[in-house]
Amino acid sequence: MDRVGIGIIGLGNISGAYLKAAALFPVLDIRAVADLDMARAEKVAAEHGIRALSVDDLLADPEVEIVLNLTIPAAHVEVGLKAIAAGKHVYSEKPLGIDFASAKELIAAAEAAGLRVGCAPDTFLGGSHQAARALVDQGAIGQPLGGSATMVTPGHERWHPAPAFYYDHGGGPMLDMGPYYITDLVNLLGPVARVTGVTRTPRTTRTILSEPLKGTEMPVKVPTHVTGIMEFTGGAVVQILMSFDVEGSRHPRIELWGSEGSMVVPDPNRFDGAPQVLPQRGEWAEAEVTLPHGDGNYRSLGLADMAHAIREDRPHRASGALALHVLEVMESILAAGAEGRAIDLTTTCDRPAPLADSPVATAPVTTEKETSA
Repeated sequence: MDRVGIGIIGLGNISGAYLKAAALFPVLDIRAVADLDMARAEKVAAEHGIRALSVDDLLADPEVEIVLNLTIPAAHVEVGLKAIAAGKHVYSEKPLGIDFASAKELIAAAEAAGLRVGCAPDTFLGGSHQAARALVDQGAIGQPLGGSATMVTPGHERWHPAPAFYYDHGGGPMLDMGPYYITDLVNLLGPVARVTGVTRTPRTTRTILSEPLKGTEMPVKVPTHVTGIMEFTGGAVVQILMSFDVEGSRHPRIELWGSEGSMVVPDPNRFDGAPQVLPQRGEWAEAEVTLPHGDGNYRSLGLADMAHAIREDRPHRASGALALHVLEVMESILAAGAEGRAIDLTTTCDRPAPLADSPVATAPVTTEKETSA
């Protein structure tokens, strides 16, 4: 199979994970990198033996078929539209955009141009989450009835070198971490039909505790404690909590409850782990994970699947339609919290196909703590 040329725009905190994992997928050919900081681009390019280009030159490069958009969330749609206009497919870091309306424009532009949009997260394609998907499909918990999704942290200012954008418009725990949880839930249960929500912003400013900006005060412009209820088209009702205000929790990241049992799903921000299943009148047991991409950080798997899909002329799994639906779910929960009402979703999407025949990496990578973009 012919390799697919990839050009990366944006070399922030998450780019190292992509560059490392992309080397494991033979279909991916990283041709060039670009960043507004040309010195940073040249440094990364030298480290990986590839070219450093300006953003405009990368978009014009005929060797680049897919633009991997790793810019900050506020720039995702703008850069994506430029890539589409240049005749490139786009694969974006999550979220697809910081507002649903502009993200719809990106999807419409791609469809009009006959180009593809893909979007992180791709952790739902990892071995642990594909194993959980198989268990649901096989009826291990019966008819899914409900569940919970919980992500709590005291805040990214404790570790991120430049955390201000997490607390600006387009940030917050829902848009930052919600994509991992909601995408995995759509993978497990299908699309969402209606949501409600409650939001809180306990603090109006935060102090950065990490270097190099330690001690700097930053404003908080978005809700940092968000609770929602998602009603899925299949009938399940799942409660979700995303917070930057909680020191810690012992609550499972994702737990599903069905007519014939319950299941704990591994951390959706990671590829590894194993589902735990409690059958009726049984005991909790860890399920065996035999599917690939379950023992390391494969944060290029969705991009690799998209590259294979282009060559094989089939749908890709981490699709623009999936990401747009997830973005509408998140935005609607926030709007429901602000407006005090339930909101019916206007989009839907297919459950991504199981990754049974996957683009296998050449070797596993060392398991690392996942970080947000």
